[in-house]
Amino acid sequence: MLAGLAGAQGMGPGDVLVMAHKPVSKAEGRVVALADVRPGPAARELAERTGEDPALCELILAESRRIVRQRRGTVIAETHHGFVCANAGIDASNVDPGAVVLLPVDPDASARRIQARLAAALGGRVGVVVTDTHGRAFRRGLVNVAIGVAGFAGLVDLRGGRDRGGRLLVATDEALADELAAASGVLMPKAGGTPAVAVSGVATLPSPGGVGVLLRDPAHDLFRDPGDPASPR
Repeated sequence: MLAGLAGAQGMGPGDVLVMAHKPVSKAEGRVVALADVRPGPAARELAERTGEDPALCELILAESRRIVRQRRGTVIAETHHGFVCANAGIDASNVDPGAVVLLPVDPDASARRIQARLAAALGGRVGVVVTDTHGRAFRRGLVNVAIGVAGFAGLVDLRGGRDRGGRLLVATDEALADELAAASGVLMPKAGGTPAVAVSGVATLPSPGGVGVLLRDPAHDLFRDPGDPASPR
């Protein structure tokens, strides 16, 4: 559907398609009815501590490599992809009552499949960003971030360049995929029914893509709990 609509609506080579993960997850069968989930002891314990549905807690544990923080009504988890977000990215919005949507198993692979179809339909390289809405630890409000990237470099290394005053840039990486994701959120409201936004006029570097470059290495994470096995020593 996206490949068929993109050209008709003016998308061309060099553009970037930014799309919400929800239609991707639905197309890939990542919708689960909570009534079909059988919570185990760990999930029941997590539900007792947080007040969340035990079936949801079972899914959170299955989708997570670790629980980062928890308190009443809140579970922050690190997914198997490496994303740190509420409820391991599991979402009950825009889905039938009693069901939830999981993140794609491999959002980069999802982005690559979409990117290949779009590029063939449009006759040239395009970029694709798959997004999810995340909170941020030190700021209020939700922002779309990239969880899958294909067709361009999602992180642009500006180190070694110069600012307007001629000073050397020594620590500047531009999270271009996240910037495009955040901008798309303005045009993809929760109840708007808009699954994707085409971005034109933004220069991108040809690359296979991948969201891994946007994830901070635990060795460089100053805020990770020192007791966490993944913490730097």
